[in-house]
Amino acid sequence: MATGPGVRSPATGRLVESERAALPRVVGRPHALVRSLLAQPYTGIAPETARHRLLLSATARVSLVVKIDDSPNRPPGFVQGAHDRYALVDGECARSYVEVGMAPLGAYRLLGRPIDELGDAVVDVQDVFGAPGRRLVELIRDEPTWRGRFAVLDRFLLNAAERGAEPSAEVAWAWRRIVESRGTTTIGPVATEVGWSHKRLITRFARQVGLTPKKAARLVRFEHLLADVTTDRTTPWPVAAAEAGYADQAHMIRDFHAFTGVTPTEYVARRGTKFVQDPGAAGS
Repeated sequence: MATGPGVRSPATGRLVESERAALPRVVGRPHALVRSLLAQPYTGIAPETARHRLLLSATARVSLVVKIDDSPNRPPGFVQGAHDRYALVDGECARSYVEVGMAPLGAYRLLGRPIDELGDAVVDVQDVFGAPGRRLVELIRDEPTWRGRFAVLDRFLLNAAERGAEPSAEVAWAWRRIVESRGTTTIGPVATEVGWSHKRLITRFARQVGLTPKKAARLVRFEHLLADVTTDRTTPWPVAAAEAGYADQAHMIRDFHAFTGVTPTEYVARRGTKFVQDPGAAGS
C-alpha cells in the first residue's frame, strides 16, 4: 500500500473516499454496548458491487474488514490502523465485505494493544486477535444474511470489549478537547489541563490513539470541513476554510491533497450517496 503525496496522479482509475459512499451497501446498527466504541455503524458492501480500486482518505479511525467474496490482495480479514496520509490500496478490492470503523479510543479497548504498533499497515486479523479473529472470518462467511453477519460482529466485539483495557483518563480528556474544539486546540493548554508534560502526553496519546495530538487535531479539523462542504456545496472555499479554522485557503488545499489525494473541487464533484438501511440489522 503506497501513501501520498509522492505518487503521481493518485486518483486515476480509483474510487476516492467521496465516491466510495455510492457503493451499494447495507448499514447495520451495532449493539448499544459497542456503539460508543465505534466511529460509524456497521457497513456491508453488497455483492453486486463491481470490482474496484480505492484511494483511502486519511483517518483517525481503525478499520476491521472481513471479506465475504475473496480477492487476491490482502488477507480474508484484516485490521488497518489510523493514517495521516491518503493511501493507495494495492490491487482490486473484494466485491463484498463487512467493515467496522472503530473510534480511536474504542480501538484501543477493542484491540487490546497499543494502536501505534499498527502504524498504517494492513494486519491479518488473526495476528491481532489470535484464533478468535480467524473464527470471526469463518462465522461471517458462513452467515447468509447481513443481519446474521452484523450479529456475529456484535458478539465478537462485545467479547473483545470485556477483555480490553480502558484508555487513560488523561488521554480521553485530550481527545475530547480536540474533538470539542473541532481540531483547533493546541497541545500546550491540553497538557496543562491534564497535568502532564508535552512529551508524556504525546507518547501516551499516540500509544492509545495511533496518532500524535497534532496529527489527530489536523484530521479532526479536516473531517469537520468535509462534513460542512459536502452538506452545503454553495459555501465558497475561502469561507469554508476560514470557518474550519484554516489560516487561509492554501493551507486547506494542502490538507485536502495530503488527506484525500485530490483537490477540494474534485472531491466534492465525485461525491455520491447511496445508502440502504437494513431494517433487520443486528443490535439494540
